[in-house]
Amino acid sequence: MNGELSRADLLSVVERSPAAAAAHDRAGWVGLFAADGSVEDPVGSRPAVGHHQIGKFFDTFIGPRDIVFHRDADYVAGATVLRDVLLQVSMGGGVDMRIPAYLRYVVNGDHTIAELQAYWELPAMLWQFARQGVGAATAGAGLAVGLLRNQGPLGTLGFARGFRRPGRRDRALLDALLTAVSSGDQLTVHRMLGRGTPISAGDDGALGLEELSAVLRGATWSKRIGAGPTVAVGVRTADDSRGVLLVDFRSEGLPAITRLRWFC
Repeated sequence: MNGELSRADLLSVVERSPAAAAAHDRAGWVGLFAADGSVEDPVGSRPAVGHHQIGKFFDTFIGPRDIVFHRDADYVAGATVLRDVLLQVSMGGGVDMRIPAYLRYVVNGDHTIAELQAYWELPAMLWQFARQGVGAATAGAGLAVGLLRNQGPLGTLGFARGFRRPGRRDRALLDALLTAVSSGDQLTVHRMLGRGTPISAGDDGALGLEELSAVLRGATWSKRIGAGPTVAVGVRTADDSRGVLLVDFRSEGLPAITRLRWFC
């Protein structure tokens, strides 16, 4: 999908997104995306697809606020850039939010963005929002009005789907997997994942379970974000390098891990 784009090319495309958002450049930000591009923000909510819907997304969430992107690290694999960030969002009325997030961009060969996914926790954000005091009421009312005006009732319900995230039993399963893979307990890892669980370097690079287990042996885990069906986990390996593991879970039935993607 990215043709011959280099790492520098990919990062240049991605960097235009926070620059346009900071400048409140609606046309510039929407124009970064392919005609059939999509924005899923947060992951789990209904995606905005195509320039018209992406423009409505901008009008609702970006245009009325000041957003500063504090970038920690970028991980590039194939056509995908995964960015570890802290979002500083000024909502107005003295309400300022700090939202830990991972941003996943898929870039086309023509330097347009095919997909933007933002992994951040909507329930945690609302809890932080509610603790902002009196100013939160005014800012919250403005957000609600903007949602309904720009997205309509169905779009507002689609945004509310962003409350979904892996549950307590999913997180317990993830803890058990991370403990097993870090300690080198291959038997437990194989039993938990089974033979059919897709594992990749980035979105689609070849990566075997044994290879991933070797990389993650002795690793420690930090920033975790649960959004939609996925938990994104910050990793520091035994040789002090860093990466992010995206872990997808089955949406119904007993907890099960359905996919692993490793970005480094």
